[in-house]
Amino acid sequence: QVQLVESGGGLVQAGDSLRLSCAVSGRTFSSYTMGWFRQAPGKEREFVARINWNDGRTYYADSVKGRFTISRDNAKNTVYLRMNSPRPADTAVYYCAARYSSILRWDSWGQGTQVTVSS
Repeated sequence: QVQLVESGGGLVQAGDSLRLSCAVSGRTFSSYTMGWFRQAPGKEREFVARINWNDGRTYYADSVKGRFTISRDNAKNTVYLRMNSPRPADTAVYYCAARYSSILRWDSWGQGTQVTVSS
């Protein structure tokens, strides 16, 4: 079981860039897949992006392709989500998540960080 702590959220203006961070404590990172999810008010939680620790392979939701970038820093045990050209529709609580790469269920979650994008 890993512990995840998000940071970097806040109020930004549309068109600005923002980078969210997820500090990971624990072990066996090489076999983990890390992900970002978000939940807007009154809406279901939705997948944003994921990255494999071992090979860096990424996958994005269609809504953020070309705008958001997920990355990881092995030395810092940190996963990032770079948000370029955020839109008001990107306003949500963003959650970091983790799972074993071979397991479908996301079993570790952070507390979330609020991102509010003004127009």
